[in-house]
Amino acid sequence: MYNCTKMKDVIDVLQLQREKSRQVPAIDYTETENSFIAVRYIFECGIKLDAQPLTIATAAILYHRFFKETDSAGYDSYLIAATTLYLAGKVKDDPLKIRDVINVTHNTLHRGSVPLELGDEYWNMRDAIVQAELLIMRMLKFEVTVVHPHRYLLHYLKSLEGWFPQEEWDKVPLVKASFAFLQDFHFDAAILDYTPQHTAVACINLALQCYGVQVPYTDEADGGVAWYSVFVEDLQKDKLWEIMEKIMEVYEKEPDAK
Repeated sequence: MYNCTKMKDVIDVLQLQREKSRQVPAIDYTETENSFIAVRYIFECGIKLDAQPLTIATAAILYHRFFKETDSAGYDSYLIAATTLYLAGKVKDDPLKIRDVINVTHNTLHRGSVPLELGDEYWNMRDAIVQAELLIMRMLKFEVTVVHPHRYLLHYLKSLEGWFPQEEWDKVPLVKASFAFLQDFHFDAAILDYTPQHTAVACINLALQCYGVQVPYTDEADGGVAWYSVFVEDLQKDKLWEIMEKIMEVYEKEPDAK
């Protein structure tokens, strides 16, 4: 059983999401270097490069996978972040020009700098990304395909929509909230610990909890039927809440949420 404090934590996530939806001020990446900030760097650079959402998500996953295999102190996290974006573009057939990657990642790291000329600094950075790409590929044993929770999330939400009266479904932004939670979960390496199906269910359930929505035709009280049992048969309630708590912990790491 989960106490009132944990339920309050779930509801508080909604307010954090509202705060994050506002304009996020630019931060100086040179002041802090950790995995959370590096993934934020990936997302900012990916958006500037007009990369597809799944390309950016793939870059975040590759970043976490790489540092799961090695000591983060031994590598420049921003070089690895820039390289995972470049590599993710190839993996997702959303090619990003290496010159664009170099200029965007360099300018984002060094705010206000001008695009690099075709001189030593440019060629050194280009060579570093090429070498880092080979390193990442070897470290991950060339297994860079990512099965994302996004497609499961979309499928589950489309199915759930049919269970609700249309007016009730339309008045609560469950789709937007669920995808927002999924995006934010990519900031934490814990996303690697769960199957895409379980992660998708957790994002939806967290959105349901935030808005206090009960799925029609289900009753989880006293061992009743859980809505997600239709989609996944191997997800226990304890595991579901564990994933939800991991998602909520992301907001405690967000500097702007303090």
